[in-house]
Amino acid sequence: MPAGPPTAVGVAGERSAEGPSVSRATRVAVFGGSFNPPHVAHVLAVSYVLACFEVERVLVVPVFEHAFDKDLAPFAQRFELARIAFGWLPGVEVSSVEERLPTPSFTLQTLTHLAAAHPHWALRFVIGSDVLHERDKWRAFDRIEALAPPIVLGRAGFPHPSAPPALLPEVSSTRVRELLRSADPGAERELAALLPRRVLDWVRTHGLYR
Repeated sequence: MPAGPPTAVGVAGERSAEGPSVSRATRVAVFGGSFNPPHVAHVLAVSYVLACFEVERVLVVPVFEHAFDKDLAPFAQRFELARIAFGWLPGVEVSSVEERLPTPSFTLQTLTHLAAAHPHWALRFVIGSDVLHERDKWRAFDRIEALAPPIVLGRAGFPHPSAPPALLPEVSSTRVRELLRSADPGAERELAALLPRRVLDWVRTHGLYR
């Protein structure tokens, strides 16, 4: 099976998994993350948003340089993994927008850029309910809410009145990376349930996270 549609240059010179521009007044949900690496819960979250919320597209935005100083795999590799994980889904685009913005990567900066570059987009911002419990760690979260009203996905252990029950599996990227480095024969079996097959194949082929 092919890895997905070829990378194209989209609006404002951003690399994306889909080339065509969107139409006027399109409802776009922005789903950001480290994707270090992207796992099945990420893919299910995007599918859930498309199925259950009034959005026409989901823009997946891998972080370029994390504001919280997380140690990440190189951006080009994480972008490619995100393209493989999400690019086959109809209505989903993977954007390299943060590669072109000042660092570190702040959500407000990214959303402000997207709103200015695409005035025909009505933005929403996808977050987990855990974010609502640590909003004070985010730069100007109230401005983020005003610019792109959040779509809140429930996460186990973080109940919130504005979030639905936790429906998606809890997958830890840290655990995934530990398994990728493990020599335990059982690691591959667990990884097969946590990573999209093509993502796992790419990681193994390129020796990432060893």
